[in-house]
Amino acid sequence: MASPQLSNYLISNRKRLSLSQKEVAFLLGNKGGAKVSRYERFDREPSLETALALEVIFQRSTSELFSGLYQKVEQEVIERAKTLANETDQGDPKRQIFINIANKSLN
Repeated sequence: MASPQLSNYLISNRKRLSLSQKEVAFLLGNKGGAKVSRYERFDREPSLETALALEVIFQRSTSELFSGLYQKVEQEVIERAKTLANETDQGDPKRQIFINIANKSLN
């Protein structure tokens, strides 16, 4: 299993570009940096639109910016795929899709 990741890497990416929270907030269409601070402290998860905007700003994929959250969601989906693969009829073509997802945990 991969090593645990931080929930997000917003602070390091903001600092890499020498941006203030207020500047990032402006780029997101907000007036102050309070929301950005909450995202950075893991107090709040951004909407999909905001996450995509952060991807544009930081020039990093959303799954990279939120790698810890991505890892958590990935594991949950893999576990559900394993359940579906075991419950689905052997002859059902969808079963292979579930097996492929479930086998991702082996990589």
